[in-house]
Amino acid sequence: MSLYEAIVSKKEKISVVGLGYVGMPLAIAFSKKVDVVGFDISESKVKQYLNGTDVTKEVGDQAIQETTALLTWEEKHLRDCKFHVVAVPTPINKDKTPDLRPVIGASRTVGRNLTEGSIVVFESTVFPGVTEDICVPILEEESGLKCGVDFKVGYSPERINPGDKVHRLETIVKVVSGMDEESLDTIAKIYEMVIEAGVHRAESIKVAEAAKVIENSQRDINIAFMNELSIIFNKMGIDTNAVLEASGTKWNFLKFSPGLVGGHCIGVDPYYLTYKAEELGYHSQIILSGRKINDDMGKYVAEQTVKILIKADKQIKGSKVAIFGVTFKENCPDVRNTKVVDVINELQEYGIETKVLDPVADKEDLWREYKINPSSIEDIQDMDAIIFAVPHEEFKELKIEDIKKLYQNHKHLLIDVKGMFDKKEAESNGFIYWRL
Repeated sequence: MSLYEAIVSKKEKISVVGLGYVGMPLAIAFSKKVDVVGFDISESKVKQYLNGTDVTKEVGDQAIQETTALLTWEEKHLRDCKFHVVAVPTPINKDKTPDLRPVIGASRTVGRNLTEGSIVVFESTVFPGVTEDICVPILEEESGLKCGVDFKVGYSPERINPGDKVHRLETIVKVVSGMDEESLDTIAKIYEMVIEAGVHRAESIKVAEAAKVIENSQRDINIAFMNELSIIFNKMGIDTNAVLEASGTKWNFLKFSPGLVGGHCIGVDPYYLTYKAEELGYHSQIILSGRKINDDMGKYVAEQTVKILIKADKQIKGSKVAIFGVTFKENCPDVRNTKVVDVINELQEYGIETKVLDPVADKEDLWREYKINPSSIEDIQDMDAIIFAVPHEEFKELKIEDIKKLYQNHKHLLIDVKGMFDKKEAESNGFIYWRL
């Protein structure tokens, strides 16, 4: 009996290591078909799941409550599994180099509990070579088993878009790869159980690793171009959104928009690729240039806010500015690597008092990462300026008249980073309005 057949007949189990915004939807999806163990080193996170709360907000509380997956922080349960999926984050260090500690730690955990005949598939975003050159030796060392003889490996990059209810795990084509034809076939068949859109069989693990890392690098570069255009058009006194609306009427114009590019994918993945390129003696030009522009946009938004405060004859030191939204993207609780924090830090450098409102953000992570306690809407009073940094659905329900009540005088300064509000309506209501 093949491993695929053993899993389908529930004689063997699948493990998902790392129950974040990638791992949890995967564990839920697989558990509808086969037996699953969902493992995470965070006992507190797992306990929240066991209490029926979806901390990722990706699958919903009901799906968590109804799943048959065994959710645990005890690694001993991994020994009951033969097909392991590693879905842990791969962040960057302060010097912008890859931080592989989570994937190395996960490899050690899986290795300690690896049994003969298993397959380990990595989903974490990495530069080409990490799976075979870094993870495999760790698996061998910890397990005492030999890769290619006692166990096999593969790579299948995650493509989940956090907060996106249209492009979900099941509806996005899954790239899969294996170390040989046999492992590739098994990995493909197992993912095909839950991926309605089907799978693409990459010719090698390194090809699959490279495919993932360039997807977000491409998007990063395109957004950087929009951000640079925004800076240029702002100097010209031209509204960028109006320009993009006009250009977008051409059939082959790529519809990107300016914004704060953070998070654990677009704001991180390009550095994995350029790190490997540097190792090989090539210094990236386009990729790093785009990253530099996007990394500086938080400071740029803060500087524009200060300029607008000055034009409105506001005293900068002691001014009160409210920031609506602090997560790295809309309708997502994740605050990792959010560039909104750059806006906040820069404003505080000027002596500006900031208040942050975000009903979506994970409050524990927000405090742990940035020492920020979000305010309630009742705390937002007598503001000198308001910045809408993240267009959460909750914010879209606010009317211009409601926002007017939050200022301390008749000068209503509105910094609408993503163009959530209608510019003409805002200006006709007396707002001093600016957007990227």
